[in-house]
This record gives sequence, C-alpha cells and structure tokens, in this order.
Amino acid sequence: MKQANYDILYIGMALVDSIIKGFDPIPVSASGYRAVSGSLNVGGEAVNGAIAAAKLGLSTGILCALGQDAAGDMVVNALEQNGVDVQYVIRSREHPTPVTTMFVREDGTRRSVTNQAHAYNFHPEQYTDCFASAQAISIGSLFRAPFDDPEIIYRVVTAAKQHSAIVFADTKLPNFRKLALADIREALPLIDYIFPNEDEAGYFSGRDDPDGMADVFLDLGVKNVIIKLGAKGCVLKNAGERIHLDAHDINAVDATGAGDNFGAGFASELLRGGNHASALRFANACGAICTSAVGASDGLKSRDQVLKYLGLSR
Repeated sequence: MKQANYDILYIGMALVDSIIKGFDPIPVSASGYRAVSGSLNVGGEAVNGAIAAAKLGLSTGILCALGQDAAGDMVVNALEQNGVDVQYVIRSREHPTPVTTMFVREDGTRRSVTNQAHAYNFHPEQYTDCFASAQAISIGSLFRAPFDDPEIIYRVVTAAKQHSAIVFADTKLPNFRKLALADIREALPLIDYIFPNEDEAGYFSGRDDPDGMADVFLDLGVKNVIIKLGAKGCVLKNAGERIHLDAHDINAVDATGAGDNFGAGFASELLRGGNHASALRFANACGAICTSAVGASDGLKSRDQVLKYLGLSR
C-alpha cells in the first residue's frame, strides 16, 4: 500500500444549507409563513463526507471551491474545527458560495432549492498532483458540478488511478446539465465503489429493482455498486458478491447528508482493512445516526459512537 498524507481526499461541492423544518404552507399574512425551526448548516457532498470521515478517525483533505464571502468562511471554519485539511480549498471573488434552501418534513425527508451558484464548474482536474498524497479519493457527486462534465470526470479518475488511489463516487440526479451513464462510459471502469440512492440508480439504469439497477452499473465496468434504499436498507453488489442489510429502526429527524455519512462510514472501515460486509454494516449505522439530528454533520460524533450503536464497543 502506498504512503499517503491523506487516508481520503474529498472532491466536489461545498455550500451552506438553510434548513427549514416543519414549514407550514398556509400563510399567516399576505407575505408571511411559519415553520418549526430554521438553521444554517455547512453542506455539500464533499464537505459532509470529509467532516464525517475526519470524525471517524481518517486523515482527511478536501478539494473544493468557495466564494470569498461569509458563507465560504463558515464552511472553512467548520472543516478546520472538525480536523479536515483545507489547503486545497479554492477561494474566489468571482463566484459566491452556493446556499441551498432545504425544506424538511416531519419524517426527515426533504426537498431543496438550488440556484445558479450551484452550477459553478470549478476544475479539479487542474489540481490532480494532490492525489499523490491520498490513499483514496471520493467524488461528490457524479452528475453535479463540477462532475457534470464528462472530460473532467475522466481526467480526475484517470489521475487518481495513476496515483494508485481507490476511487469512491457518490451520485446525484442531474440539475443544470443533463448527463447519462453513456456520457461517462469511459470513466466508469475506473470507479471502484459507486453509491447511488434508489431514485438515482433507477433513473440512470432504467431499471426498477435494486439488483437490476446494480447490474447496469456493473456491466458498464464499475467494480462495486452500493445502492442506498432508504427505509429498505442498502445493498452491495459486485461480480461475485451480494449483501443486503435492513435499515435501522431510528427516529429520523432530518435525512440531509445521510448518504454522505454512509459513504464516509463505508470508506472508513474499508480503509481500516475491513471487508465489504463489515464496512457496509458500519456505513448503514453512520447513515442512520446522521438522521437523528438536523443537518448533515451534527448527528455523527465519532467512530466509538458508531461502534457503541452497533453493540461492538468494548
């Protein structure tokens, strides 16, 4: 195994989430509405995953773009406070830090509102020298900026493999730029682990069953497919293995970032030398714990917390 300064380097979107919980659509005045609560939380797939990985004990870095603004300062401060190395955070006066408005229902599910700041496509392929310092990279997320450009995706995963890094990749449904699996066909065989949720896997595969969804990704060359099934748990599938786990019975408050915490949990245990079954079990718990608090980074505290939740602490 190569020597690395980082166990894992996260690459992708960084933003601030304005989370509105318990929104009442019935106005109380001509221009006023009420909600149970409102809060500001750092977010974005790369930020959520990096913070979770650092809390789980991994040496973690991040490559992302932020504006020279208060929202960007908030994200950098949160990353530093949680032990994430920020030397590859790119700050720009030209592009503001994206802010997402999230409406969270009582069952923890949510809907989000994005804006043009989310479409800013910075160029991580220009900074691939830092991949030499990473045992693994995590792309968050395919089909969203900056990974909504097939050439950028291919150049990033190719560079990662040239540096012998394990490649993890989350996915999102397209928003500003529409891509399909066929558009990134060249990059897919270079991805070791991909983490779509059920809606994403169905959208990209055209299938309606988890095994069929996974098979489409596998047939295109992805090594391992982990589909997050929400209340139905999760399933991992590769050429010779299939593992299904049920979801944990937990009082979900907010599902924001649960998939990112799930991915960080899986990477954490795999990079520690765990097998697929133990890594998936750990990841499943991380995703569940994340939903117990508002925001992507408040529920998960540490690896010991997860082991205790699983009944594995000494």
